[in-house]
Amino acid sequence: MSALTFLLLMLGVAALSEGRRFVFENRRGETVWVGALGNAGKGTPKSGGWEMRPGSSVTIYVDDSWAGRFWGRTGCSFDGSGRGRCRTGDCGNRLYCNGAGGQPPATLAEVTLSGWGGQDYYDISLVDGFNIPVTMEPIDRRGGGDHYRCNAASCRADINAQCPPELRSDGGCKSACLAFNTDQYCCRGSFGTPQTCRASSWPRNYPAFFKNLCPDAYSYAYDDRRSTFTCEKTGYRIIFS
Repeated sequence: MSALTFLLLMLGVAALSEGRRFVFENRRGETVWVGALGNAGKGTPKSGGWEMRPGSSVTIYVDDSWAGRFWGRTGCSFDGSGRGRCRTGDCGNRLYCNGAGGQPPATLAEVTLSGWGGQDYYDISLVDGFNIPVTMEPIDRRGGGDHYRCNAASCRADINAQCPPELRSDGGCKSACLAFNTDQYCCRGSFGTPQTCRASSWPRNYPAFFKNLCPDAYSYAYDDRRSTFTCEKTGYRIIFS
């Protein structure tokens, strides 16, 4: 290890060869099993899953151009070979997701590093529904006057406690798309554009329920303007609370 690398690590900054630093914190009173999934061609860190006991933290590093998602799984039980299942966020009945996504409903922390214009894009998404509160925030930078610039993206509310009966799931709250599977609620088919898929025209505006509780989180597919955060040249902290 070079003297420069050692100094950077002592200062809490990842060396360039290590990529971006992601720190995960479990502030819940229960164990969370993290799920991870890289976008196509981006790889998946730590084989896609790890256990976090209450109060614990885990640090990983990903490539500077990585893109993908993280989520928390709850109520899991695995045997010595990593086989088992989770009450929420399950990824194919195994501890290490290894390229499998989380079963909705699950709160997602999504990120694209070094995207268009060299910017990072990150968000908390409830498009697949909600299971536990999640916050994603830059570690090395803080935002200014723009709310969506280098500030925390979060959904801290206990949505499960207020979930409409028709959206309730074991340990989570479904999206309208998951609950009803219609083209309109899923923004597909003739409703597959921002112009034709407007939540305000739905039989019931379910995204408004999620948005009122978590204003900074994606509430449905075309909720970009009030949900996408940007930053650059920073690591990120993801908090389960």
